[in-house]
Order: sequence, then C-alpha cells, then structure tokens
Amino acid sequence: MPRILIIAGEASGDLHGAHLAKAIAAQDASAQLVGIGGPGMRAAGVTMIAGVPQLDLVGLVGLSAVRAIIQRVLAVRRVLKAEPWDLVVFIDNPGLNMRLARMAKAAGRRVLYYIAPQIWAWRPGRMKWIQERVDHVVVILPFEPDLYRRAGVRCTFVGHPLLDSVAPDYDRHALRRQFNLEESAPVIGLFPGSRVAEVNMLLPVLLQTAAELVKRDPKTQFILAQASSIDDNLLHDLLRESPVPVLVVKDQASEAMAVSDLLLVASGTATLQAAVVGTPMILLYKTTRPTYWVARMWIRVKWIGLVNLVAGRTVVPELIQDEATVERLTKEACRLLNDRQAYDEMKNGLRQVRQSLGDPGASFRTAQVVLAECRA
Repeated sequence: MPRILIIAGEASGDLHGAHLAKAIAAQDASAQLVGIGGPGMRAAGVTMIAGVPQLDLVGLVGLSAVRAIIQRVLAVRRVLKAEPWDLVVFIDNPGLNMRLARMAKAAGRRVLYYIAPQIWAWRPGRMKWIQERVDHVVVILPFEPDLYRRAGVRCTFVGHPLLDSVAPDYDRHALRRQFNLEESAPVIGLFPGSRVAEVNMLLPVLLQTAAELVKRDPKTQFILAQASSIDDNLLHDLLRESPVPVLVVKDQASEAMAVSDLLLVASGTATLQAAVVGTPMILLYKTTRPTYWVARMWIRVKWIGLVNLVAGRTVVPELIQDEATVERLTKEACRLLNDRQAYDEMKNGLRQVRQSLGDPGASFRTAQVVLAECRA
C-alpha cells in the first residue's frame, strides 16, 4: 500500500493535485493519499493533514504573511518527518516548494516534482537545487525533457493538462447563439489576465483598442472572459467607462475563445489554451516599469509567450510593455482580420503547437510515474 504525500501550494496546484489523486486511485485503490492543498484535493479523496492549511497566502500581507509562512513551513517539516512516506509529490509553486523539497530530502524521502520550475526562462542556477532535491521531474512542455536530462535529472514528459480540460472541438455557430452574438459580425475576445494587477493594467488598453476597432467596423462585437480570481466589482468599475458594449462570461474561457475570430490575450497559460482551441491571437503584457526592468535582467528566453516558446518560432505577435499600445494592438488586429493568408498561417502554427503538447491524459500518465516511483 503506497503512502503518498501530495503538496500543492496554490489554487492551480490544488486542481492538478485533485486530478492526479483521482488518477492514482483509479490505478491503485490501495494507495493512501495524504495532502496539503485545498478543496479540490479534499473532494478527490485526499486526506488533508489536520492543522496545516493550504499553503497559499492570498489576502495576507506584511508580518501576517511572514508569520503564516513560518508556521506552515514548520508544520510541513513535522509532517515530513513523522510518517514513512513512500513518495512526496510537489506540484508547481516553486518559490515555496523547492524549499520544502530540501526538507523532504533531508528527512530521507523520495521526491517527485510535477509541473517543474521554469528554469529555462529565468534563474537557470536553480537546476543545481533540482539535482540535489528531486528524484524525478514530471514536465508538461515538450522542450523541457532535454534540458533536465542534460543535467542528469530523471524526467518524464506527460503532455499538457490543458488537453484534458479543453474540448477537442467547439461548434462556433451554436456558441454564437448561446451568447446571443451576431453570426455575420466579427467577435474579438478580450483576456486581460487572472491577477488584479494585470487586469488593472491591461483592460483599459484593451477597451480603448476595442473602441478603435469599432470605428473601423461598427459591427464588431466583444466578449471578455472573467477569471475566477477576479472580483465582479473590479470588472464593473473598469467596464463602467467602456466606450463599447462588452459581453462578460465566467468560467467559460475556452468557449469564449472558440466563439471569437481573434483574441487579445495577456501573456500566460491562456495563450496555450487559445492555441489548443485554435483561435488566432495577439499576445500583450505590461507591468510597472521597475518590475519590467528587473524581469529583463533575469529572463533568458527569446519570447515570453508560451505559444512561441513551444513552437520555437514567432507564431503570434508579442506586444510587451511600451509596444502594448492601442495603436499597435489595433494595427495587428486589423492586419489579421483583413489578411486571410496571415490568419490561416497563424491557425496552422497553432495547430502544430497543439500537436506538440502531446495527447490528453496528463494526469493518468503522471499517476503511472508516481506509482512506479513508489515501487522503485
């Protein structure tokens, strides 16, 4: 009976942990799954460790956050030492999990890391940490295995979990009827991000761009996918001054992508989701100037968009910081909407990206690796 400890530090990690737990139980009903996570893992049958809350610190600031971090790290240390775990599985959240992985190794536990740190993007020196603290890395991007194997780290590519949550195809005509959108008029999807700072920074630019696009084609329609992490009041305040009508949908990001002719998307996982759906897009990102300059010093990749990184070439335009202007967005949007060859070339590039992400079943394959590690 394998005893597995699953540690997920954030809401997204809790979701992946829940899918993984279900896949492990389906393959080995005797597996004892214990975890530190959230409601998703609990609902999936993982026994939550009493007295150790979910590790994310949303809503805490200053000394409260520091005190909470210390309390939770000490609690995890006690848990790692108290039980003879066959395997400790860390999911994403490298800022905290890499430190906890060191504790796990010090306690003599085998460590598997699922959704590994993006060392290819910044702070490549962390590879030494992984070599010292992790027995097996499970990755979800196709270019990652070579990087880890060259460093002598055991690594398995399982495909991207997005392929399990995005439908193989969507009926755009049915979606337009569902969302009450005109069939013959263009639809632009607005995806301003999942963090408050991103939405505050990017949505005003997107709304001004929408106004410019309506000047060129008054029939243009707009749909905005609201992330679950964004409060209704924030969006209401920002949209109140919108120069154009915008349809807001919740928990239907893939459907909003599929119903659209073109997407304006904040850099992040949403760009890969759009590639899986297959809708052409323009990637944009802006942050505060100090943050941008610090990031420029650390980031070591040619592109910041996951779509382009997976493709190894420029498939979608990236408008970053000073380039993320209303003028540039409008120009790129008009180009793609009016140049059928460029539009179709991007769709073909997105199709290739989707193919390179592997097949559905990432959680199932990760569960196979987890159980094999327990038997090793």
